[in-house]
Amino acid sequence: MKTTKVYIDGQAGTTGLKLFDRIKNRPDIELLTIAPEKHRDNDERARLINASDITFLCLPDAASIEAVSFVSNPDTRIIDASTAHRTNPDWAYGFPELSPEHREKIRTASRVAVPGCYASGFAALVYPMVQSGMMPADYPVTCHAVSGYSGAGKNAIAVYESDEKPEDFNSPRQYALGLKHKHLPEMQKISGLTYPPVFNPLVCDYYAGMVVSVPLHRRLLNGTPSAEEIHAMFTKHYAGEQFVKVRALQGADVLENGFLPANTLAGTNLLEVFVCGNEEQILLAARLDNLGKGASGAALQCFNIMTGAPEETGLI
Repeated sequence: MKTTKVYIDGQAGTTGLKLFDRIKNRPDIELLTIAPEKHRDNDERARLINASDITFLCLPDAASIEAVSFVSNPDTRIIDASTAHRTNPDWAYGFPELSPEHREKIRTASRVAVPGCYASGFAALVYPMVQSGMMPADYPVTCHAVSGYSGAGKNAIAVYESDEKPEDFNSPRQYALGLKHKHLPEMQKISGLTYPPVFNPLVCDYYAGMVVSVPLHRRLLNGTPSAEEIHAMFTKHYAGEQFVKVRALQGADVLENGFLPANTLAGTNLLEVFVCGNEEQILLAARLDNLGKGASGAALQCFNIMTGAPEETGLI
């Protein structure tokens, strides 16, 4: 069996740890590791990056940009989980289900940018709407989203899991109130929108999972499509995909008592699409694991495509 040499730069972070757990026992991977005392040694990081066939970057933006600058081996391929390269046209955008072109670009790319968690849910909903012609590119899009605290970073996770957790951490907490969330550029560009959406995210007191919602007015859509027509479009768009599933209209196949919980896909690489609404208004929703299809799962899916492994390897 041909093995792929893999290095994870930033293995100690939330995404890096999850990715390590997913690949550590794979016989088709030779995992290159850095000594703990050298994880800030740029010479050692550069050596391992250039010794790898594929390096995963699980780092803050500036550190990811720095790591890419270390690459001197033309055969080393990079999968970056940071925000740094998601709108760079020279990088493949790591959401293969968006179109056959996205999947093919991932397969042949030397540089792949893993989508953001919120952006994955958003693009899963808005990209098909724009590409189908149902949504004008200049539609005034609003997006609401709720996520578990595992996406909030190490410091916030420590507070949420502390015995001295502040009372307000027991409540959903709205943030990015200046409407400049770091996922907005990719949400706009990847989905094909003329203007950025109004994005309203909330972090809540549960570990993992998210729901991203986009409410729509039928009268502002091209041709005023019905919920049934929009649902049929999504069903066709994602037909045959194993990690993106379009649920029955109004979520009748999986929702209990009309509720859409955000944490039921935690630990999976699945993303579910919901179409709900009435004669005047439509609600689109995407449910996923912010650590799965929104992070390490998406990165590993891209790796499988790039190496020719079955796409589901290590993900089911």
